[in-house]
Amino acid sequence: MAKLKITLIKSLIGRLPKHRQTAYHLGLRRMHQTVVKDDTASINGMVDQIRYLVQVEEC
Repeated sequence: MAKLKITLIKSLIGRLPKHRQTAYHLGLRRMHQTVVKDDTASINGMVDQIRYLVQVEEC
């Protein structure tokens, strides 16, 4: 299964609470923190919701 490398590149301060929760559930708590997740439909949906806050690469 493919993996996604997700990096938080913008601050969560002042963002919508729903978007902050999404980042938190992805495991992103600090700026420039990177997590590796499986490329699934649910993860893709979460990433699409906060696309303007993260950088996504394939591993």
